[in-house]
Amino acid sequence: MRINTNVAALNTHRQLNAGSSAAAKNMERLSSGLRINRASDDAAGLAISEKMRGQIRGLEVAQKNAQNGVSLLQTAEGALNETHSILQRMRELAVQSANDTNTSSDRVKLQAEIDTLAEEVGRIGSSAEFNGKKLLNGSFDGTFQIGANQDQNMSIKIGDAQSFSLGVAGSVGIEQSSTVTAGPTTGDTLKSGTYSVAQNGATFEVKDENGKVVASSADGLTYTTKAFDGTGGDDTFTFSQAVKSGTLSYDGTNVKATAQFANSGLEAGSYKFDSTDNVLLDTHGEVVARTIDGIAFKGADGSTVFSATVALTGGNELKVGGADVSTQAAANTSITAINTAIETVAAERSKMGAVQNRLEFTNNSLSTTAENLTSAESRIRDVDMAKEMMTFTKNNILSQAAQAMLAQANQQPQAVLQLLR
Repeated sequence: MRINTNVAALNTHRQLNAGSSAAAKNMERLSSGLRINRASDDAAGLAISEKMRGQIRGLEVAQKNAQNGVSLLQTAEGALNETHSILQRMRELAVQSANDTNTSSDRVKLQAEIDTLAEEVGRIGSSAEFNGKKLLNGSFDGTFQIGANQDQNMSIKIGDAQSFSLGVAGSVGIEQSSTVTAGPTTGDTLKSGTYSVAQNGATFEVKDENGKVVASSADGLTYTTKAFDGTGGDDTFTFSQAVKSGTLSYDGTNVKATAQFANSGLEAGSYKFDSTDNVLLDTHGEVVARTIDGIAFKGADGSTVFSATVALTGGNELKVGGADVSTQAAANTSITAINTAIETVAAERSKMGAVQNRLEFTNNSLSTTAENLTSAESRIRDVDMAKEMMTFTKNNILSQAAQAMLAQANQQPQAVLQLLR
């Protein structure tokens, strides 16, 4: 018998430590709900679990991305819905103006509404945005990240839905005003009222509502009135910019008309020329075109948006209206132009609807994939509470038994005292 080394106690103590450590791990898992609390619990399982977690969290963010994409498209499509309504109204007005039961003054009023509607189309196209991003001015060319990994995305480009791109912006108009210079001949036929201006061969003619020529010009700048007998009169009025088409009004003192120029890029709306910086400004004070000589105006891309007859002066105001309905022929042509715009907007809305449906299906797929991956990750990472409780009970009993046996083992050396008596 030995008293310096109690082998039985050492063995029992080792078993007690092992049982206590196992029970402690059981309690840790039961309290955290995780089977893997540290890498040493399951090194391979931890690596697989973390990879799955990254995938799951990526899928969850991708779902939000898809939902945001749907919201963006809904915003753009909602704006285009209003544009569609405006274009339908413009078409009604064009059809109405194409009927020759209308007088020149009737068409002036129809043109005024067309101009306002075209300006609103431009405003919607330039102002519609989502989270600060312009949607309908042709600049949106975006990519939606709809997956958890690299290159799992889709792209969409939204076309320009402003008035010029849709083909419903009219020509560039510069308002003119001139006094009538009376000559020695009396009896000229220009009276207060509204007139139409149109080209006839090499001559530009001013006609009253009955189609009678009351004034003419060779260059569109200086007009000479006609006397009652049809001969050329000598009353004149002169514009700074050539007036070759459109309407003209006379109030007994001043002749007012709008010089029209080909529009190659300006949206419907009002503009002002700033001669200090040689720029054309919109109603918000933003630069839309620049010029060197005051005649040719160029946009941001360097292309000419319009050219005047002579150099503009500071403060000159420009007006870009809508599709031309000032005459029967013009209104007839505008019907086709507005039809094309309606079809363009319809195609754009159809494209957006298809992408929106795709994103909604994508969102459902992402949700299902994330759910299945979460279930798989749970089987690796989470603890089976019932099984772990069973193991804990076993280890707890073993620990208690080891404690009891350690007490017995510590009593064994006392038997040596019997030999020493």
